[in-house]
Amino acid sequence: MSSRATVIAVTSLSLEARIASGPGVSVICSQAGQLVACLEAAIDRALGIISFGVAGGLAPDLKPGDWVIGTGVRAGQKWFPTDQRWARRLLDALPGAVQAEIVGANSAVAHACEKRQLHAQTGAMAVDMESHLAAEVAAAYGIPFAVCRTVIDPADRDLPPAAVVGLRNDGTPDMLAISRSVVRQPGQVPALVRIAIDAWSARGALLRGRRLLGPAFGCPYYGEPAAEHAGEEIASFGASTVRPAGS
Repeated sequence: MSSRATVIAVTSLSLEARIASGPGVSVICSQAGQLVACLEAAIDRALGIISFGVAGGLAPDLKPGDWVIGTGVRAGQKWFPTDQRWARRLLDALPGAVQAEIVGANSAVAHACEKRQLHAQTGAMAVDMESHLAAEVAAAYGIPFAVCRTVIDPADRDLPPAAVVGLRNDGTPDMLAISRSVVRQPGQVPALVRIAIDAWSARGALLRGRRLLGPAFGCPYYGEPAAEHAGEEIASFGASTVRPAGS
């Protein structure tokens, strides 16, 4: 790749995007409907792709602010491995981080019962709505891929309706929609306060973790000629891997 190649950080929240930015990084902040197109438009400068930000906790022992480094991403019957060398770098940089499978979802997993079921079915420890899309693009183009996510809502926490109303196209909360939801269901206010506290813990973890990861999110191929790691990319990806759910 050229010297201008960067790691592309995939996010959906404007907060995540601001924290992700830094030397050797290009940030894509996009909702699921536009994410694939945005990634493919930037693919010619991609040294690697990392899914960065917050995730829902599925494992019962994870709390807000805990880091999960993906071994792979499951999406239905498909399973996409992450780059092992990069994952080791991330684990070494983030004290207390766990390495585990991530599951991709096309809509928010809002209820504790859904989280328990998803954990039991897949064994995944966290869920988000971007990693599976980023993983599929990375696999299609043979680009190293990593997942680095911090838990925002633990497995035993139900998300109130106002927390899942969606985002604006720029990744900021839709405050009008949130206000309307609260007016319709004022009883959700205590749950919203709990979510705000959890979000503050997750934000702190993102800020601390991003500083520790350094330029290009610790990508081991940053600054190397493409030929030095081309074989490793092929070994890690190639075509997307398909495995039965629960394998």
